[in-house]
Amino acid sequence: MKKWFYILLIPFFFMGCSKDEKSNIPLVVVDIIIYTNDPAFNVISVPGGWTYVNGGSRGIIIYRVSNDQFNAYDRHCTYDSNNSCALVSVDASNIIGLDDCCGSKFLLTDGSVTNGPANLPLKQYQTSFDGQVLRIFN
Repeated sequence: MKKWFYILLIPFFFMGCSKDEKSNIPLVVVDIIIYTNDPAFNVISVPGGWTYVNGGSRGIIIYRVSNDQFNAYDRHCTYDSNNSCALVSVDASNIIGLDDCCGSKFLLTDGSVTNGPANLPLKQYQTSFDGQVLRIFN
């Protein structure tokens, strides 16, 4: 092939090798066991309930979606993740996570962005639930 063909491909190669935007939250080992019948976790005994636990990069929000499904999100905001202020808290609606620093909002039923400037969803950890024991892990 002609040299000019390879020269034309170089810019496309580098454009395709951009940093994965989902990697902006630090990778932290998470393996948490919660006994949902513990009175300390009474707040997540019904769908729509939520609580904070230690773990992840800046803490974890546990949100009970249904009787048998929990979602667990890192509280580290996905916008400007290097900013030490980037911390997501549950607002008064009990279904929206809000970063007071940048104003981004996230839906706790699926972690999606409802209001920017963030454009990536909250980092979600895997969960398993056997009716009594909730495990949060990655």
